[in-house]
Amino acid sequence: MAECILCAPEKDEEQRILFENESCYYVQKDQRILKGSGLIVPKSHRTTVFELSEKEWLDTQALLHQVKEWLDDTMQPDGYNIGYNCYETGGQHIFHAHLHIIPRFGDEPHAGKGIRHWLKQEENKRHI
Repeated sequence: MAECILCAPEKDEEQRILFENESCYYVQKDQRILKGSGLIVPKSHRTTVFELSEKEWLDTQALLHQVKEWLDDTMQPDGYNIGYNCYETGGQHIFHAHLHIIPRFGDEPHAGKGIRHWLKQEENKRHI
């Protein structure tokens, strides 16, 4: 997949690989709002998390723990949001599986509101 930015992360000059293991890497860009957030990405192209191999799952978990330890040491967040978006309706915009790791802080305006908060709003109710 020559045009997939996550298959060739070095092509995005704003993005840095901070950690990697055999099958995955962790990348960050300078974020204006979600400071410290980044992605764990399988090195092989997988469209969604549902396609990850057992090895990629294990390597993702290992990197997740490494990244959390690093973020705890460098940023001291009060919490985390961690998740995958899958398919267009699920909010996926880059069709290469990637795990979002978002440190959260008690002084944020939306502190205490998790991923499901926005989905549970009345205006998101299906009318069928």
